[in-house]
Amino acid sequence: MASNNNNRVLVPEAKAGLNRLKTEVASEVGISNYDSVDKGNLSSRQNGSVGGEMVKRMIESYEKQL
Repeated sequence: MASNNNNRVLVPEAKAGLNRLKTEVASEVGISNYDSVDKGNLSSRQNGSVGGEMVKRMIESYEKQL
């Protein structure tokens, strides 16, 4: 299946930090080696919980800065 990913990096300097956060959250959710795992073999719940927790943490961090 062809990938139709239209995401683009608006702040290239943030990419490494987001990848670290993603790996950290995935390990806390119980997914080891998230960087090398085929995301297509993970359930929507697993992938969604990683993304959802990332967003939650980013919002909390932003609110603390206000």
